[in-house]
Amino acid sequence: MGKVVLVTGAARHLGARFVRRVQRDPEVDRVVAVDAVESPHALGAAEFVRADIRQPTVAKVLAQYDVDTVVHMAVTGTPLGSGGRTAVKETNVIGTMQLLGACQKSPRIKRLVVKSSTSVYGAAPRDPAVFTETTPAKALPSGGFAKDAVEVEGYVRGFARRRPDVAVCVLRFANILGPRVDSPLAEYLDLPVLPTVFGYDPRLQFVHEDDVIDVLELASREPRRSTLNSGTFNIAGDGVLLLSQCARRLGRPTVPVLLPAVTWVGQALRTVGLTDFAPEQIRLLTHGRVVSTAQMRETLGFAPRYTTAGAFADFAHSRGPGLLPPELLAGAVDRLADRLAERRPAPAPVPTSPTAE
Repeated sequence: MGKVVLVTGAARHLGARFVRRVQRDPEVDRVVAVDAVESPHALGAAEFVRADIRQPTVAKVLAQYDVDTVVHMAVTGTPLGSGGRTAVKETNVIGTMQLLGACQKSPRIKRLVVKSSTSVYGAAPRDPAVFTETTPAKALPSGGFAKDAVEVEGYVRGFARRRPDVAVCVLRFANILGPRVDSPLAEYLDLPVLPTVFGYDPRLQFVHEDDVIDVLELASREPRRSTLNSGTFNIAGDGVLLLSQCARRLGRPTVPVLLPAVTWVGQALRTVGLTDFAPEQIRLLTHGRVVSTAQMRETLGFAPRYTTAGAFADFAHSRGPGLLPPELLAGAVDRLADRLAERRPAPAPVPTSPTAE
């Protein structure tokens, strides 16, 4: 009998994509897609179960379908539908607690994959240049999605201690980008003008949504030879981009704002509903964050198809030109340079000194 895979967060774009992908695995016999609301995305031949993981009914779903593999993708930073921050936090934290409690009681569970975030490292002025999976955060996140992710990972570690027979894999994703990704950072980058923190140009990493689906599939299967897909892994594309580079490639003008006033700007943007400029995002756009992906390659055996720059380029292409398209801006700079060169007076001849007899 093949595996039975349960996927939470199936009503979201990435969750639905993974549900469709994992059905193609010849080792998988059945896929159970779970979410609290009806999924607007196609789920293929998966069996959709409308259930709220914050409720104990999730244990009945695990037992009813004899689930042996759980892929938890319901940990997110954006509300679904009319749900606000409170509903998001309850789903992230309380939902994870209920799901782990149900998994602990189920003797059939053999593998658990959790979608987490590199935001667990926080963003602070004295951070190391590169975080590894074992680097402690200089300042733990004090709120928002980042704090949720820290709490979720704490509960997952407790579950791993209580059920050592279950293979547990935690994937800490860098900022996910792609043509259809919905995230607070994508909303920020969609603004016609990008407010930035005066005097700061943070380093950022991205991972493409296609690579997210690929590595989730890898983690949900038995490990390949010479690899291990149990543990905690940073997932990001190679390389980094500065925020100023991102703005230029999007063609978005920037407006530097003094750090004390950034909070007011964030509140104004939240009030008008343009983007969730939360404190954790302000810290990221101030100090940046870069993680090591050595364990992803050497232990997990995963190599992303997209670099950080490649993932961002695909995102930028899906958004179209901004107010200052890079080609237009480059042409204007070239024309200005040519005009300045034309008006520049020719250098005066250098007098030659008479040769000594």
